[in-house]
Amino acid sequence: YGLNEIQAGEMVEFASGVKGIALNLENENVGIVVFGSDTAIKEGDLVKRTGSIMDVPAGKAMLGRVVDALGVPIDGRGALSDHERRRVEVKAPGIIERKSVHEPMQTGLKAVDSLVPIGRGQRELIIGDRQTGKTAIAIDTILNQKQMNSRGTSETLYCVYVAIGQKRSTVAQLVQILSEANALEYSILVAATASDPAPLQFLAPYSGCAMGEYFRDNGMHALIIYDDLSKQAVAYRQMSLLLRRPPGREAFPGDVFYLHSRLLERAAKRSDQTGAGSLTALPVIETQAGDVSAYIPTNVISITDGQICLETELFYRGIRPAINVGLSVSRVGSAAQLRAMKQVCGSLKLELAQYREVAAFAQFGSDLDAATQALPNRGARLTEVPKQPQYSPLP
Repeated sequence: YGLNEIQAGEMVEFASGVKGIALNLENENVGIVVFGSDTAIKEGDLVKRTGSIMDVPAGKAMLGRVVDALGVPIDGRGALSDHERRRVEVKAPGIIERKSVHEPMQTGLKAVDSLVPIGRGQRELIIGDRQTGKTAIAIDTILNQKQMNSRGTSETLYCVYVAIGQKRSTVAQLVQILSEANALEYSILVAATASDPAPLQFLAPYSGCAMGEYFRDNGMHALIIYDDLSKQAVAYRQMSLLLRRPPGREAFPGDVFYLHSRLLERAAKRSDQTGAGSLTALPVIETQAGDVSAYIPTNVISITDGQICLETELFYRGIRPAINVGLSVSRVGSAAQLRAMKQVCGSLKLELAQYREVAAFAQFGSDLDAATQALPNRGARLTEVPKQPQYSPLP
């Protein structure tokens, strides 16, 4: 009588067929969050233990499919063919099993590949206000792998896109863009839309990560995009408050840092002994009015290996992608940059920094000598070079 032997994180099944996961184990009761509609659950219903920890399908059979946070296909193309199942929550690879990042992950965006290069196995945050082109950078990166993957080498990069709390129309639009570009064949889409319950939005990034880890652990390369983790944090806050866990800063629970750190630590470059596979993560965070020092943004910045900062002001000035070069860094990517790219872009960041400094002075209309005058002219030209329209990454 009761769920005496239940484990933390175990799946349970309600009489209506809806599944849930046990998160709070207390003396007198068990706190369960429900993956689905709670309208079919009545008082006095039977709840059964499944005896298994949460798992999702993974494997190459998932490519080209759109699934929900539980791995159930939602694209109307029938059940999944042969696949294995993987745990949603696993420990990240240890230090011995890792290798430093040394292969480039080309995004096809001049501004990113030259100034904030990303390597395979890196975690690079994309951060900015709403409508600054965060998702556009992520989608262009997926589209750019088309040319890379068509070479049919071991360098193929499989892509997993996790949509958290987005509109269904947005997800449908994304599926259409990817299928028109023939990019769906090497991609998996995990969708927990805005109308899905909070537990599914909380779970989706872990499910997507488990699918990406299949490639990482089998000596292949994968890229995972979490769009976006601020919505996952909000969903987790909602769950935690309903489970009566004590709130902390901005009413988030105390373990909201661990929520993101245990997820992003699973993106890694594996050592040659363990297959040399990699999982690269591009988490997205939405800021409010450019406030990078809020709680969730600072948390994720400290977890990741660098960030690409996007700004509304640059976006409206026509500099797109609207990357603020001064605030954007890549902490490990330069080791993975191609030598040719390094030679071309070595001084670019410095020149742009000098240009910004001189441009601030030049506003006062003071007389500049010829050498200083050359800087704004060159800087203005350098600012034009990385501009690029959407959905047209350069191979």
